[in-house]
Amino acid sequence: MRIAILDDYQGVALSLADWDSLGADVHVFSDAFGGEDEAVAALAGYEVVVAMRERTPFPASALERLPRLKLLVTTGPVNAAIDVDAARRLGVTVCGTGYFSHPTAELTWGLILSAARLIPQQVDSVRRGGWQQGLGTSLRGATLGVLGLGRLGTAVTEVGRAFGMRCIAWSRHLTPADAQAKGVTCVARDELFERSDVLSIHVVLSERTRGLVGARELGLMKPTAILVNTSRGPVVDEAALIGALTGGGIASAALDVFDREPLPAGHPLRTLPNAVVTPHIGYVSRDLYEVFYRDAVEDIEAWRAGTPVRTLTG
Repeated sequence: MRIAILDDYQGVALSLADWDSLGADVHVFSDAFGGEDEAVAALAGYEVVVAMRERTPFPASALERLPRLKLLVTTGPVNAAIDVDAARRLGVTVCGTGYFSHPTAELTWGLILSAARLIPQQVDSVRRGGWQQGLGTSLRGATLGVLGLGRLGTAVTEVGRAFGMRCIAWSRHLTPADAQAKGVTCVARDELFERSDVLSIHVVLSERTRGLVGARELGLMKPTAILVNTSRGPVVDEAALIGALTGGGIASAALDVFDREPLPAGHPLRTLPNAVVTPHIGYVSRDLYEVFYRDAVEDIEAWRAGTPVRTLTG
């Protein structure tokens, strides 16, 4: 059996689970593929592929060109980049792994504090032999707005309240009673953008949320506001965001997700001084990776025994 482990950017996959127990030929791909054709060519000889979240897409067009593929394991319980229905039609079993979301909530606060207190600029100044640069802002008494008050959004507001922030939220089906039970005030959609000193996005990417934050919404925000996105890049209109950052529409953005990943070299968000940018590391933590790869090995063992577990149904 030949197994391909994809997108192991840190080169840690083999050290975090007992792959030797499978008695298989395991190959690790550390770099992102340049596109579907490159991925298909590289994976043509593998029966099992372990995908890291949504880094490598598997649409029907790719799956149809991988006739040897029999098992596709994705880290996490869902993967919008895999056409599960097409996989089932082609006889490919798709399985997931365990997951927990607190690393993303923790990174969200790392980004908020970095943007509010200008931490990247201060660190860079010290490294270059300088000292204080610019004037940051504190958070106590400020308004934290959350777009999407699910599990992650709620976790973020809990920290915001500990900092002494006023917490407001909007999502399509959020009721005032549900928000109040979480110590948050439910507001109208436009009011969320108008009042937020920090606006943090926590919605799932779908056709309804793609471009949910566009030029109009950014135009409602305070020029002193910080926009934070650890959800999915396409929720925010990237061109409109760059325009708001360069034109003074908002003070800064703190981003972990982008329309295209890895973020292309030369992309404006790599160099804008008021953009704090991390390379989609919300879920990248040792403890979660241990769950991912341990469960992936279990998935492969169970599938080989004819009793697959954690199968995805679409």
